[in-house]
Amino acid sequence: MNADAGLRGPYWLETAPPGTPAPPPAGDLSVDVAVVGGGMAGLSTAWELVREGREVAVLEAGRLAAGVTGRTTAKLTALHTLVYDRLRRTRGAEGARLYARSQTDAIRHAAEIVAELGVDCDWEEAAAFTYAEDAAGVDELRSEAAAAREAGLAASFVTGTELPFPVAGAVRVPRQAQFHPRKYLLALADDLRRRGGTVYEETRVVALTEGEPCVLTTDAGVKVRANDVVVATHYPVFDRALLFTRLSPRRELVVAGTIDASRAPRDMYITPESNTRSVRSAPYGDGRSDDVRLLIVTGEHFTPGTADVDKRFARLAEWADDRFRGLTLTHRWATQDNDSTDSVPLVGPLHPGSRHTYVATGFGGWGLSGGIMAGRLLTDLMAGREVAWAGLYDPRRLGSVVREGVSFLKHQTQVARHFVGDRLPPLSGPAPEDLAPGDGAVLRVGGHRCAVHRDADGRLRAVSANCTHLGCVVAFNHAEQAWECPCHGSRFAPDGSILQGPAVRPLEQRDI
Repeated sequence: MNADAGLRGPYWLETAPPGTPAPPPAGDLSVDVAVVGGGMAGLSTAWELVREGREVAVLEAGRLAAGVTGRTTAKLTALHTLVYDRLRRTRGAEGARLYARSQTDAIRHAAEIVAELGVDCDWEEAAAFTYAEDAAGVDELRSEAAAAREAGLAASFVTGTELPFPVAGAVRVPRQAQFHPRKYLLALADDLRRRGGTVYEETRVVALTEGEPCVLTTDAGVKVRANDVVVATHYPVFDRALLFTRLSPRRELVVAGTIDASRAPRDMYITPESNTRSVRSAPYGDGRSDDVRLLIVTGEHFTPGTADVDKRFARLAEWADDRFRGLTLTHRWATQDNDSTDSVPLVGPLHPGSRHTYVATGFGGWGLSGGIMAGRLLTDLMAGREVAWAGLYDPRRLGSVVREGVSFLKHQTQVARHFVGDRLPPLSGPAPEDLAPGDGAVLRVGGHRCAVHRDADGRLRAVSANCTHLGCVVAFNHAEQAWECPCHGSRFAPDGSILQGPAVRPLEQRDI
């Protein structure tokens, strides 16, 4: 985050230090299953497979649980805003029931893991609410409550909550959970190692050759041979089925701060109003005082590279302060999600011809329950076991574009605009010498489009402005000091190094 903000970064990373990184592989290796990605979906899958006796290696480009999972709001619930009424219309009543069953199964399974491993991860049972302040949203909430009940959730429509402001109505589902996701996953990784699994950090996979075995290549040139491969990198870094046409990246902001425990909500809340507002609280500090909790407020979603993020952070902080008087902000961070065009994650074979490659993506902001579900589903698929909801999540499913044609076309129109429009020469713009410390801009230098940044010490640095994924032109996010691709969500540091995929190569250096 921008140092001028005076606030600390992701709370989950701060309060679960990563320790010494697991080194990259020293040389070529062979395993039964290679899992690419060390977040909720990747580690959940690896842990399930190791428990079944498979020889598994996890290959993580950065640090375990330090990517999207380390920046989540950390709500574990089957109530995903307004998904059930939509699913009832697009996937039928049975599709909605399978979705509810699979997500509920994931929550119960996580609770069992916490108990089995004795994980100290601030696990708290809580109800989940989707609410509206505007009376115009009540009918939609009533329909969602009815659809969620029909799907098998203990959902009800209510008009009262513990929030310190009135609501017009809300959908309530009890017996959901909230927890510290990084403490949970680090415990899972420790148990995975005890069972014989291997974890490699700072190991970016840049190539995949499918076959028997499959071969993964790291950025250091190491070859990892595996009978099966799982791509759990949030946005797939390998896309043999053109999944990028069915995924749209969405960035979301988080502010958090201390509040008197007597005034902190103990349940979990979300509204689609005001460009989304999500609220929940968590135990705070090493001493875990009963007098103070951490209030976590999320919202202001936008496509990467398309917003004034400083202004959006300010707007979110103002909303939090207005609704929760006396809040002392201590942290702020941002997260990124990928929405599928038909509102259902893509979990299963990577493409129609896949025999040994699998993918887990498109969780749409609900990657905790979704990632746990994916781990169980992929393990069952590899073992040849039938799963009732496998077809619901299958990336090869037919008809999803027809069901959500408007969403699909809207996403493709936005991407096409960037592919074409961003390549047109700008009419005007600042010169490199006009950039203030901390600023960045895409400029034409020597006839080439460059992403130019001036650091805090006044030094200029230039890299190619074309994302190395599919060539869209990046834009600068001042609040987070990052170059962002608006097409598929790749993110880069000012020096061009990769912060987030699907890109697997850094931006090329440029002289100015």
